[in-house]
Amino acid sequence: MSGNKLWCLIFACFCLSACSPRVRTGKSPKKPAKETTQDKKEEKKFTEAGITLMMPLKLNTVKATTGTKADLEQSAMSLDFYQGFKMGIDSAAAKGMNFKLTVLDTRDDDKHLGYLIGSDQLKGSNLIVGPVFPDGLKYMTDYSIKNDLPVVSPLAATQPAEFNNPNLISLVNNIDLHADKIGQFINKNYEPSRTEVVLISTKKPADELLAVPIRNYFTEGRGNLFHFTEYSSVFSMESQMVKGKKYLVLVTSADRAFVVATIDKLAKMKLNGSQLELFGHPNWSKQNYNTEKLQALKTRITTSYYVDYKSQDVIRFVRNYRRLNHFEPGEFAFKGFDTGYYFGLLFASHGSSYLKYLTKTSYKGLQNSFQFIKDEKLGYINTSLFLLEFKNYALTPVE
Repeated sequence: MSGNKLWCLIFACFCLSACSPRVRTGKSPKKPAKETTQDKKEEKKFTEAGITLMMPLKLNTVKATTGTKADLEQSAMSLDFYQGFKMGIDSAAAKGMNFKLTVLDTRDDDKHLGYLIGSDQLKGSNLIVGPVFPDGLKYMTDYSIKNDLPVVSPLAATQPAEFNNPNLISLVNNIDLHADKIGQFINKNYEPSRTEVVLISTKKPADELLAVPIRNYFTEGRGNLFHFTEYSSVFSMESQMVKGKKYLVLVTSADRAFVVATIDKLAKMKLNGSQLELFGHPNWSKQNYNTEKLQALKTRITTSYYVDYKSQDVIRFVRNYRRLNHFEPGEFAFKGFDTGYYFGLLFASHGSSYLKYLTKTSYKGLQNSFQFIKDEKLGYINTSLFLLEFKNYALTPVE
């Protein structure tokens, strides 16, 4: 996004009225069957929800001509998320709920966060969305616990244990959930007596983030019926392969040079008659590899989000976003819409009791899906994610 477009967007964000085109996904959270009389009374009294959105807009420092690339990207991301979020809230408002949306610039600075907290600008909030980065979320922990105020982590994939906040709502799946998704798929679809599960990890810290939970799943968890082996590369694995066995190769690296060499070698082994299927790192969806080789290996990856651009709901959202903002929605606009629409619908359906229904509802949106579990110490954790397969030259949901 160019500097001029960024400043046009900043101007638009804070000059437009709260009447964005409403976008209905048709996929509202499923409402639980039973509600108590007390819950209904509380919901009836609750007519306006206060939501505070805390994003690193950096309006005090970002300049189109002199701002750093990192600052401009943070601001563009925040504004894209805000526009999508606002459209989601407006769509939920059609259900009859009024919303007071307060947008605060965190500046990605803990000192400024302290100022915002001390100035009572969060007063009256029923829900805080943000800050987006881990350090800011950690800074908010004491305030969240002291005021028993839910805080949504909208973009960080950090382990909830790092925040230790029972009021935290984590939207992005942590890496353990990605490992569990792969393990569940293998458990469900393959016969242990005929299948070899192979972990490829260089043991570098970045690779071990995914390797550790995968290793635990197949050695100590529900995948322990499978024969599990581990190598530092597929080159050392080749000489140990047994004819007639199917090999599921789980590569935990996102280092491009290593991954390219790995895919090339596996593709050659496949051509020579080896029964191979590949599971890759979530970051592969943002990297560029040989699609024909990935398809030949039936490569699958996990991801927290997926957009079907053929969906009528997505087409409608893109059209309305263009009309409002005069350019294309980015990744964070979709995230913003799903976040705003989901929580807006919870408020509209359950009023001040919305938090009680967080673990009782499921949601499939434009880009994200939500299904929460509750941990008494770590808060609410979204367990819903996608498994995608390279098929017909595109990434397609497996289930």
